[in-house]
Parts: sequence; structure tokens; C-alpha cells
Amino acid sequence: MLINLNVNPEVREKNIKRCREKSIVLPTFKQMVDPSTVPEDIKAKLAVTGLWDVDPVNLFRVTWHNEPVEKGGKFGDVNYIEIPRAITGCKARIIAMAGKWFPTGVHKVGATYACLAPALVTGNFDSVDQQAVWPSTGNYCRGGAYNSALLGCKSIAILPEEMSQERFNWLKTVAGEIIATPGCESNVKEIFDKCHELDAERGQHIVIFNQFEQFENYLWHYTVTGGAMIEIAKKQGIKDENVRGYVSATGSGGTLAAGDHLKDVYPGLKIGAAEALQCPTLLRNGFGGHRIEGIGDKHVPWIHNVKNTDMVLAIDDQDCMDIYRLFNESAGIEYLKKMGVCDADIANLALFGISGIGNMLGAIKMAKYYEMDEDDVIFTVLTDSSVMYTSRLKELDEKQGKFDELEAVRVLAASLMHQGIDNALELSYYDRLRVHNLKYYTWVEQQGKTYAEINAQWYDKNYWKQLPAMADKIDELIEAFNKEVLAK
Repeated sequence: MLINLNVNPEVREKNIKRCREKSIVLPTFKQMVDPSTVPEDIKAKLAVTGLWDVDPVNLFRVTWHNEPVEKGGKFGDVNYIEIPRAITGCKARIIAMAGKWFPTGVHKVGATYACLAPALVTGNFDSVDQQAVWPSTGNYCRGGAYNSALLGCKSIAILPEEMSQERFNWLKTVAGEIIATPGCESNVKEIFDKCHELDAERGQHIVIFNQFEQFENYLWHYTVTGGAMIEIAKKQGIKDENVRGYVSATGSGGTLAAGDHLKDVYPGLKIGAAEALQCPTLLRNGFGGHRIEGIGDKHVPWIHNVKNTDMVLAIDDQDCMDIYRLFNESAGIEYLKKMGVCDADIANLALFGISGIGNMLGAIKMAKYYEMDEDDVIFTVLTDSSVMYTSRLKELDEKQGKFDELEAVRVLAASLMHQGIDNALELSYYDRLRVHNLKYYTWVEQQGKTYAEINAQWYDKNYWKQLPAMADKIDELIEAFNKEVLAK
């Protein structure tokens, strides 16, 4: 079984008692997909609770349907924007879901909840006596530390030392421990090494929730993120044949799972995995450091369904940094207005973090590569927002000089309007096999997976197909757990 749902009755009972003491009720996958099914008493509590408040009722805000306000919001339509052609420079429609309106301002809070909740309701994590370890390249440990705080659990957040200062400052308010590992966000092995070190030191006193290998992460994005995109397409009346693409940074491999769900519904859809050109692991078996924070690199995540990936799209991190300045500096905003970008679209620029910009660029490359027209749609994700990176603006001013209108002209023309199909690779069968085989070095040689497991991922036709049904099994466990928590 790819997700451990074996029950430890003794620890489960401890978790029930902890949740009863703290009045904690856990949301199901069904409620995260369709929060209209959330009980009315929960909605009433949300009406007086801030989006980032450390209050267990905010577990029910682990959904793409949050009302886009900082306090007192309930639920509505999926949070998304359509990026205007005046910015993308391509014919196809690019629809991007906005992660800003999750608690903590990042969609990773969903993946971490999906990892933590099954472990709680089965007793495979002891919320009283164990620490939850969240190895991350940035946002995952934010979500993990936050969800741990909501549940009254002790946490350890691990992330590279070169991540933005905003991440560290906020983590200090919720995480039990913070460990900064050497290097930039592409230094994933150093994160894994720290996990092995902690395991050797603390053993049974910790549980490591490794996003790169836990299929709960895959399952959440397949079910909740993919489901939200399908909902958008249905409500907009987009014809099935016009749902043409999905692009996401490789990251932990979790967000890419939304593409698997889309492809199950729209078989003609293409899935594009984006990565930094400065660390072209999938494109060229390459390595290196880069500045597109939070997307990981130098390995292929265990939960990345490589056989279902159609393209690799390498994005220049300099384009991402320049566009971040264009979207956030006054000279850039004023120039975009001159070029016809309306006030509503200008306001939406705050929804783009650096990795979201990278995803947008990947979608532009895909649209141009396949010569998509005005009726075609590509979905992507804005994982977080500009507020996570404001310190980078000062750093870029110091390194590159003040951002003025001339720079704005250059960035719009070069980084957006003239984004091309260079460093875009359409994967053949053997290209996919090459990428899949890269898993061997990280996961079999270093992380203890078996030769049989890595072969099953490629050759077993049911390997990936068995995962979606597990959401219903987890929901049954959550519902039974909640029933005992609420029992007098």
C-alpha cells in the first residue's frame, strides 16, 4: 500500500483525546473539494477568524474555495485568475489558481495537511509525544509548522539557509524548531541528510513527513487541486477539446499530480514539468543553483509520475526575477498600465510569487510550442504570492540598479512578449524513461527504496491508478475519528 493506513489503536486513542481537549475536528477530502458541505457551525466560526490565525477551525480553510479576504471569509468559487494576453504575449488562455488565499498564503498547507491527517487518524503519528518533521525548500515547512500548531503538535521546520528572510521570520512564530541547511533551494540532498541525522539522533521521538516521497502529497493535489481546475473548466463552459495543457514546476512532484487528474478527464491534455534552466535536471541530467524559490531540484521526486509527463520546460531564473520586479516596482506597474493592462489585472499581480512567475513562463512556452489558439486553455498554479519575497526587491536594486521605465520596457519585451520555445523538450517514451531512471540515484542508492519499487512505478499499469481511490478510504477514517472526538 502506497499510503500507510494500518491502525495503531493505542496512539489513535491518544490523538482522539488530544483533539477532544482542543475541540479539533478534521476536514475530509470531500469537504476540501466542496466546502459547501462543511457544517454550519464551522462556517460560523470561520466568519470571525483570521485567515492566518493559529486556530484549528482554519483546517477547514485547506481548500481553493476560500473567500479572498484576510479575516472572516467563508467559501465561494475557486480562487483563480486569467492572465491577460497583454502580459503573456500568446494566443492561448492561461488560467492560474491563486495560492495566496490559503492559511499561511501558500497552497502547500494542503499537502502538509494531507500528510498529517491520515497519520493522526490511524495512530501512525503521536501528536502528544512525537515531533513532526517537515523537510522543505521553503513553503512546505511553512504549511507543516502551521498545521502542527493548529493541532497542538511539536514541529521541526527544515529549509535551505538561502531562502527569503520572510519565510524565516514567520516560521519563528509557529515552528517548534527551525533548521537551516546549507545552500539554496536546489540543495535538496542536504535536507535529506539532515533528516537522516535527526532520525539517528531522535529515532522514535520524531516522524518525518517527506513531501518528495509521500503519496498523500500526490493524492491531495490530484483530488483537490485537479478537482478545482476541472470545476473551473466546467463552470466556464470550456469545451473538453480546448483544455489543452497543465504546467507546474517539478517541486516535490505533488502539484504535478493535478495534471494526472486533468489528463484522466481530458485525455488530449499535455502535462509540462517546469524547472530552472540553471539547474536542468530533467532537461539535461544537469545540476546547479538557482533563484526560483521553492521548486527543489537536482533529483526527481519519488512521487513524480514521470510516465505521464509530456514536456520539460526550463525557465531562466533571471526572467523570473526581472518579471517579479516588473510586477512589483512602481515604474513597472505604471508602464504596464500604459501598455493597456487594466486596473483589475494590475491588482492581480500581487498574486504572483517567483515560482508562480516561473509556472506562467512555462505555460507560455507550452502554448507557443504547440501553436495553441485563442480557444485553447492551459492551467497552472500560483503557489504563493509576492508578499513572500519583498526583501528580494531591495537585493535586486543593489545588484542590478534601480528599476525604471526603460527596464520595464526591456522586461516586458524580452522576458514576456519574446518568451520562446528554447529549452523546451517534448518527451518521447525513452526521454521519459531517462528521467524516470534518474530516481534510482536518489531513492534507491540514498533513500532506501527498492529496485522492485522503482520498476513498479514504470511497468505496473495499476501503480498510479490505485491512488485516487485512497481519498475515500482516508475520508472514512477521518469521519470515524471525528465521531469519537465529538462523542460525549
